[in-house]
Amino acid sequence: MTSNKINPPIKPDDIDALLPQTQCGLCGYAGCRPYAEALAKNNAEINLCLPGGTETLINLGNLLSKDPTIFLEDMTLTTKKPGRAIIREAECIGCTKCIQACPVEAIVGSAKNMHTVLMRECTGCELCIPPCPVDCIDMEIVDHLPADANHFRKRYEARNERLQSHEHAAHSKPPVGDKKNYLLSALARYNTKKNK
Repeated sequence: MTSNKINPPIKPDDIDALLPQTQCGLCGYAGCRPYAEALAKNNAEINLCLPGGTETLINLGNLLSKDPTIFLEDMTLTTKKPGRAIIREAECIGCTKCIQACPVEAIVGSAKNMHTVLMRECTGCELCIPPCPVDCIDMEIVDHLPADANHFRKRYEARNERLQSHEHAAHSKPPVGDKKNYLLSALARYNTKKNK
């Protein structure tokens, strides 16, 4: 008697766990998680993660039961070596555009002040380079990234949560035209409670 057991679908979490979490977008998706979700739906190929290289390609192939050998030669040639951003601080004008672009908040600084990269936190995604108006960011190739994928994933998720929180707070404020009514209403509620 043959078994008709159906394998459960692969979850995006299982796929995301195999990705390097550089959040670079080189795969054509907005980060590692969206790529994992596309793979889970069978809407993407397993050879799109250039920072992951052949190791990630083989691991994805094994997990998703897809043959990675057809992509191995090309992946060997196109694998993106690990790197980290370095800001030439003397040339930095403090525009904060690199800070806004960094998916893991690896750049610190403030408006009109010099910025610097926290080396341990940089994934080497290169997303900070295009928005820099003075072209003062270089990439340095390294042997390996200083932190693991889980560390980078947590920083990426924390940034997204913070941005969503700020967006929610901005939407919860009363419209400018309603501020007077909002304040009068709040004052009336306060006076009602006070007089009880």
